[in-house]
Amino acid sequence: MKIYTKKGDSGTTSLLGGNRVPKHHLRIEAYGTVDELNSHIGMVRDLNPDSAVNDILLKVQDRLFTLGSHLALEKEDSKMKLPELFESDVTFLEAEIDKMEEQLPEMRNFVLPGGHQLISSTHIARCVCRRAERLSVHLSEVHRIDELIIRYLNRLSDYLFVLSRKFTQDLNANEIPWQPKKS
Repeated sequence: MKIYTKKGDSGTTSLLGGNRVPKHHLRIEAYGTVDELNSHIGMVRDLNPDSAVNDILLKVQDRLFTLGSHLALEKEDSKMKLPELFESDVTFLEAEIDKMEEQLPEMRNFVLPGGHQLISSTHIARCVCRRAERLSVHLSEVHRIDELIIRYLNRLSDYLFVLSRKFTQDLNANEIPWQPKKS
């Protein structure tokens, strides 16, 4: 089978189930952004030497593929069997956040992203995650989607923020607090 089908040359693509929609369709934007997020998390894994964190990120990537497949399925009443997203996926992230926060200094200000390529890449993943969340919320206003998708993305962005702070600490990088300019 060839990777190219030429079916998308007219500016349309297929959803799971076969319906063709414009490539700018909200559903395509939502799961496309989840795919972009998954790639950024792959970059974080490539830059990160901590195998325990990378194991967590692999689980996240699996969950993002699952989440994306649900966003790509247009018909809520479809008989298509997809892998499931679970409440435990959200609570897993919460537990990991809690573990990291026990080792981090209390936050007193917003922090400026940066300090090391790994930290910056994690912040980029966090921002893409927030965009995926916004697009999923927008999609949920038009089509029924599992509310767990939005909750997972919300928690994942929190996880990525705390992970960036953990990396800052691990790398002895300088966490620069944002100080608003005063005239």
